[in-house]
Amino acid sequence: REKRLHRLLELVKLPRSVLWRRPWALSGGQKQRVNLARALAAEPDLILCDEVTSALDSVVAAAVLDLISELRRELGLSVIFISHDMHAVRSVCDEIVVMKNGRIVTQLAQDDYDKPTNELYFERLKRAVPELRRGWLDEHEEILKAE
Repeated sequence: REKRLHRLLELVKLPRSVLWRRPWALSGGQKQRVNLARALAAEPDLILCDEVTSALDSVVAAAVLDLISELRRELGLSVIFISHDMHAVRSVCDEIVVMKNGRIVTQLAQDDYDKPTNELYFERLKRAVPELRRGWLDEHEEILKAE
């Protein structure tokens, strides 16, 4: 059992010392990694990730997204990734499905993400996450005014 626990911690890139720590002594990113390890303990073919990065800062969120992508490759794992953050979705998903009020409004391959669509809700979701470059806010304000 101890070997299995150590292997799971290795998979999610956590030190063995995490085994003896209480939840309140873990950072948000460590908690998400522990949750991934718990899910992986069942050796699933599919895991469901619902807003796994929403409470994390951007650096930690990027590391968790990289880990999920790595686990997908290494373990042949399928992931259903639920998020309002389209940049996060794009980084881990091969296929993107956008839903509004319980209905699919857009479905596309990751490679088609940057291609313009006629679906206003999807386009707004793509623009809802700020880009880290000068002038992005001014550009988006002008787009919204035009709508």
